[in-house]
Amino acid sequence: MRKGITPVMLVLGVMSFLASSVAQAHPHGWIDLSVRIITDDEGRVSGLHQTWQMDPFYSLVVFEELQQMGEVSLEEGLDQLGTEIRDNLTGQHYLSNVTIDDEPQAFGEVSEYTLMEHGGRLTFMFILPLETPTPLAGSLLAYQVFDPTYYIEVVHQAENNQPREDALILNGLPSCELAILPADPDPDVVMKAAMLDVDESGEPGLGRFFAETGRVDCR
Repeated sequence: MRKGITPVMLVLGVMSFLASSVAQAHPHGWIDLSVRIITDDEGRVSGLHQTWQMDPFYSLVVFEELQQMGEVSLEEGLDQLGTEIRDNLTGQHYLSNVTIDDEPQAFGEVSEYTLMEHGGRLTFMFILPLETPTPLAGSLLAYQVFDPTYYIEVVHQAENNQPREDALILNGLPSCELAILPADPDPDVVMKAAMLDVDESGEPGLGRFFAETGRVDCR
């Protein structure tokens, strides 16, 4: 791995963003998320197309370091980083949990992905395939995407503090009700996260308490 790639490895590999001197409590950065549920002609869900937009500050840090890598172009640097991000997320289940009727779903290998600059922000897009395509009709699919240590926060794309309509979409059959449920952490958990110093990691699983839940209700 090239030395200049290190910031992104920190961002998405070990989930330790470069900390600013003013950051005192978790989270230290965020990702804006949007999800498209992929179904086939038979109404089976085969995967989740996820788009992650990194926050502007960390995007700027990464772009500046990529531009200082004189031996490669920005596009080549982004391609390298995209592969490193995919490889590191593989060991972390892509920070994603998906259930159908409360049954956890296993994932296949992510082979379709790209890292790009979009609107001045570092944007990672990938298709997370389910190991076994499953009919949606009569079922409830739910998912959460989160950093277990809550060093970063993952939230759906929003406007006026409300999820955007295109933050969760389903094209094709069946007809389902879509919803994004806000997190509702216990005040004690919020306090525990707030007391973590900039160089501390939260307990494994802390991020789950702050995760939004996408629901695709086809019952």
